[in-house]
Amino acid sequence: MIRNILAFFIVALYGFSGGAQRLMEDLDRGTVAIRKDKEEVFISWRLLGTDSENTKFNIYRGTKKLNEEPIANVTNFIDKTKEDTTYRIEAIENDRVTNSKAVKVWSKPYLEIPIQQPLGGKTPDGVEYSYTANDCSVADLDGDGQYEIILKWNPTNAKDNSHEGYTGNVFLDAYEFDGTRLWRIDLGKNIRAGAHYTQFIAYDFDGDGFAEVACKTADGTIDGEGNAIGDPKLDYRNKEGRILKGEEYLSIFEGKSGVALSTVDYIPSRHPKIKNPDARQLKEIWGDGYGNRVDRFLAGVGYFNGKKPSLIMARGYYTRSVLVAWDFKNGKLHQRWKFDSNDKGNEAYAGQGNHQLAIADVDNDGKDEVVYGAMTIDDDGTGLYSSGLGHGDAMHVGDLVPKREGLEIWTAQEDRSSYRGHGLWLRDANTGETLWGVKARGDVGRGLSANVDPRYEGNEMWGAVGGLHNASGEKISNERLPMNFAIWWDGDLLRELLDKNTIYKWNYKDEKVKKMLVAEGATSNNGTKATPALSADIIGDWREEVIFRSKDNQSLRLYSTVFYTNHCLYTLMHNPQYRLSIAWQNVAYNQPPHPDFFIGESNEQND
Repeated sequence: MIRNILAFFIVALYGFSGGAQRLMEDLDRGTVAIRKDKEEVFISWRLLGTDSENTKFNIYRGTKKLNEEPIANVTNFIDKTKEDTTYRIEAIENDRVTNSKAVKVWSKPYLEIPIQQPLGGKTPDGVEYSYTANDCSVADLDGDGQYEIILKWNPTNAKDNSHEGYTGNVFLDAYEFDGTRLWRIDLGKNIRAGAHYTQFIAYDFDGDGFAEVACKTADGTIDGEGNAIGDPKLDYRNKEGRILKGEEYLSIFEGKSGVALSTVDYIPSRHPKIKNPDARQLKEIWGDGYGNRVDRFLAGVGYFNGKKPSLIMARGYYTRSVLVAWDFKNGKLHQRWKFDSNDKGNEAYAGQGNHQLAIADVDNDGKDEVVYGAMTIDDDGTGLYSSGLGHGDAMHVGDLVPKREGLEIWTAQEDRSSYRGHGLWLRDANTGETLWGVKARGDVGRGLSANVDPRYEGNEMWGAVGGLHNASGEKISNERLPMNFAIWWDGDLLRELLDKNTIYKWNYKDEKVKKMLVAEGATSNNGTKATPALSADIIGDWREEVIFRSKDNQSLRLYSTVFYTNHCLYTLMHNPQYRLSIAWQNVAYNQPPHPDFFIGESNEQND
């Protein structure tokens, strides 16, 4: 039974047996009920990491219990009824009985969450813009055991760093699932809009049961209670719409209210010695003078002492890379460590960053490392290794090859001069050793790893060049599968593929993908990246949900599976690496989350 195997991972990493304890969110059952058709309602709920192996469940429609004997080893149920009422779950653990909140039946295959679109505006050069709902995250902001949604609003004139032009302000909103808005933060005119500028991290940094939200701020940022950070009169934009001077801050906001709790100078600054460097001085430090490299930001959260979470804020990856770890305690941000590729002895780490990062315990010591593309930074802020493969576009970290000890990294590489003839690489996460690769000649912009074929042990891997490979590097198909995102959606242990507003299943026998869900009236984000607002195990059982924005930007649509499964896994949000992956999913080029264990047929074989 898979449930027992996952219990090992949860106990080992969270330390329930008496060792060092990481924080585990105090979640409720996350019960969801969805009208599957006229005759059936699908119900699912969470198995929590704190549940014992003998926990069983009763299901109630209104006041009527639907099962004769308590249910064990599954966390979903199909009720044959035409009634649209409420459902609740009763959990029985030894002599203790707890009840979930009653939930209403969704009449559609998704929950529609109303959102409040900001008013558009006009830039100083007379260009009008409006707003689209962009990336999301989830966290328990008010301590009630249920997630809230944090949404970033992007103006339609958001820019890649390589492009000139003014942008509108960026907003962060917090919403309950019923559409109640808790707060809005206006990052102000001194924060440029685009995928590489605002990385926001929602997490409970001080362990009080209430999540905070952290991001880069500037003079004129307005918090959720209307308070300005710095001087709101200042405008640092130049005639090209870029922001290459002025104060830069890091702020942490209270999750319940959006009020700024602590603001410090952003580290690193644009220049180590000059407050407002000119183009020549910027180029000396970062490689160009117009802001393309200096304004590449990444963020995450990791347990660097194995017990408490620290915020990671980073700058640069094409040339210089600087990562700073921050602790939030007693209401203040405190620097834990800083890594700078410009420091003596770190020369091999320059130019090794990705368009995203991952947080994982790659050396299995109970403390997290930062996988920053082709290089990895140890839990103490020193370099663990640099593979020398150079800058890359996509990265996946997990137990991709279960027959090998430890974790692996699958990357799509960009720098032909560094990637040694192979634009896709699988390597050992602990040492950086390259295991096998796929030949390429140019920038390989996409790559994905997921368990999609039951004939082979471990994950399959593919990218923008070559075909489909198994975990040993054997090419098993010439087909190029969708590669933007992945999702556990149906009832088996294979992972499905998520691209644009569609979920696909790989039919390995016919070597074709088939559509499982098309989210009509909804759309994806981030242009050709075609990523969802968020995909995560947000509610229900261990399968993942997906959030899209409606095409008119008036709502978010939360889709949850209606496939019955006899597989019982603890909620993925109680796996440490997976939960931290959800926190950084919105960062730059969004990538799907991976737990630190393999989900697939080998789980059953080893049971």
